[in-house]
Amino acid sequence: MPDDAPARDPIAAVGALAEPTRRALYEHVVASPVAVARDEAAAAVGVAVPLAAFHLDRLVAAGLLDVEYRRRGDRRGPGAGRPAKHYRRSAGPIAVSLPARRYELAATLLAEALSAVDGRGLDALRDAARERGRAMAALGDTAAAPRPAARSGGRPAADPLREILAASGFEPIEDPGSGLIRLRNCPFDALARDFRAVACPMNVALLEGLTEAVGGAVAVPDETPGFCCAALRRTAGG
Repeated sequence: MPDDAPARDPIAAVGALAEPTRRALYEHVVASPVAVARDEAAAAVGVAVPLAAFHLDRLVAAGLLDVEYRRRGDRRGPGAGRPAKHYRRSAGPIAVSLPARRYELAATLLAEALSAVDGRGLDALRDAARERGRAMAALGDTAAAPRPAARSGGRPAADPLREILAASGFEPIEDPGSGLIRLRNCPFDALARDFRAVACPMNVALLEGLTEAVGGAVAVPDETPGFCCAALRRTAGG
């Protein structure tokens, strides 16, 4: 966020999502890999464009969405029309904890300590992360929301791996070009910015434990800008 940007009220921002149409529009924009135009968002949730525009701009005012202006198609110059307003998720996180909790501070202190010791500390962290990944897989089998009915032919309609990744905040998307499941969100983003040598190996080990338990994919490094430091590659049967 720019230094001269107004401070956001996190409680008001979260409260803005209580309105059902506004929340549906927010979820649609967040799920899109590209910025979304007003008419596209309106059609996706089944409301009129003026109503969608009202709610989208309220989400911008709350700090939940950002705006960019783009022309559609390749036309430029006179006659190309005015750039249209498009919406994308705000880069800055919004968190609310009542009473206040400072888990990010604790994580920062732990990362600082691990960075100062020899490799045994990082090895122990990777081991713990791998075990937690396996535990996430076991929990996903019993505690996930009810899965959709099977499609015709008896194939399951749900993808357990993607369900667990989504529930854990990774926002997985299939990338047909690379054949990877890329992760649009890093749940450890703030930590990874300052302590990449600690956070990224931990994250990769977590995903390794998850994929070992669920099967059908392996964790691989991913240096694609704007995505998590790891991606998942489907294996035979995945």
